[in-house]
Amino acid sequence: MAGMVLCEATELYNIINQDIRVSRLSEFNYLCLIDARTKDEYNESHVITARRAKWDATGRFVMPADVEVESLRYSVVYDSNSCSLQDSGPAIECADTLAKTSRHPVHVLKGGYERFSALYPFLRTQKILYTLQELENLQPYPVEILLGQLYMGDYRQAINQHMHKQLKLRALVNVSEVASDVFESSACAVFRIPVADSIEMDLYGFFEKACEFIDTHLNAGSAVLIFSSHGISRCSALTIAFLIHHLKSTLMESWAHVLKCKTNMRPNRGFVRQLSDWELHTLGHRETDIAEPGY
Repeated sequence: MAGMVLCEATELYNIINQDIRVSRLSEFNYLCLIDARTKDEYNESHVITARRAKWDATGRFVMPADVEVESLRYSVVYDSNSCSLQDSGPAIECADTLAKTSRHPVHVLKGGYERFSALYPFLRTQKILYTLQELENLQPYPVEILLGQLYMGDYRQAINQHMHKQLKLRALVNVSEVASDVFESSACAVFRIPVADSIEMDLYGFFEKACEFIDTHLNAGSAVLIFSSHGISRCSALTIAFLIHHLKSTLMESWAHVLKCKTNMRPNRGFVRQLSDWELHTLGHRETDIAEPGY
């Protein structure tokens, strides 16, 4: 069996927003959050696509008969005391029950529902189940790269003013050839990098000014969204470049961080070479071998 893993609030946010599209593929392949708190607490509010947990007469968690654990892509258990897999309590008991039959890791949310809902109140809902049609209409949010500060997404998310408000975005970095009056008329400052997603395009020449732009807004307490047309190649390359600059981390470390946030991110080969040059420029030496598989 896949077992249990401890999950930070940001990780769960990114799982939800990556998995919404995957969820549409099959009614038996969707995100399922099972609440392991008390029944009274459960009735107050839920996280998106939650399903009800059950307890027997002795107060022990019992797997709901209608939950097909083997076919769930993700299961997440949360309560107010989930800080370690060694903790005792309903969350760990519930996760252990799920892990015995699940083909996928069962995530235990560190810090519990209270922390998650404080960070992402817009994902709370009284709804317990979603139909396939409702899942089709759910719009994923940009993934979160730095907690409450830096997000990465696509064009549709960049023009969604509702998301701007909920994520408190004040600046956009448009890494695409698409220009829109929507961006210029928004309350956000915009830094545009008009490059195509081609191995021949020069993205490196924009790294320094883009990093300065993002730094300025982060230092002012403003959240920033980096986006490209599909949110896969150009924006992920620039996001990696910023992490190398901002955290003084290697290309390998920055790549791994962005990949963890968005599993289908993939800078084209030309951008990878430029990121290697940026690592040399920023750190003074090349630390990452981009000839290795995965780059």
